[in-house]
Amino acid sequence: MPVHVLLFDPGTDQEGIHSLEINGRTVVLLFEARDDAERYAGLLEAQDFPVPCVEALERPEMEQFCQESGYEARFVPVGFLPQSPEDRLLIAPPERNMDVTTWQEQTAATGAVAASEAPQASGQQGADPAGEQTPAEPISSGDPELEAFRRQLEGLL
Repeated sequence: MPVHVLLFDPGTDQEGIHSLEINGRTVVLLFEARDDAERYAGLLEAQDFPVPCVEALERPEMEQFCQESGYEARFVPVGFLPQSPEDRLLIAPPERNMDVTTWQEQTAATGAVAASEAPQASGQQGADPAGEQTPAEPISSGDPELEAFRRQLEGLL
């Protein structure tokens, strides 16, 4: 059964997969519906985050990748409704994201091909495949009116 994941720079030496840091666990989202994955990617873009590509991959392969990498695979079914603040992160990214150039530089230095973008309650941190954390740096548009509008839209979720 195919699932849809968010990849950055697919097919390059800088390829990375979108992940979340939830309660000390690195979680990779496996969307059942392509539309849900594309909506999530659009929300990241609205936060001035680099736009990921939505890729369909086989669920068993993704689950094996996550297990071997020390990540948790979290399946997001069609029509998923969050029951907790943690669940909300499965349908909408947190308000703050790290600057992706941090993991890109780290990936280039280590030669690793998988990277992640990982949010926490206070923001997001990056993790390389070995699980090492990088400092979080929030991204903001700098426009208070735009930020207020973005928060209003997120409140609708």
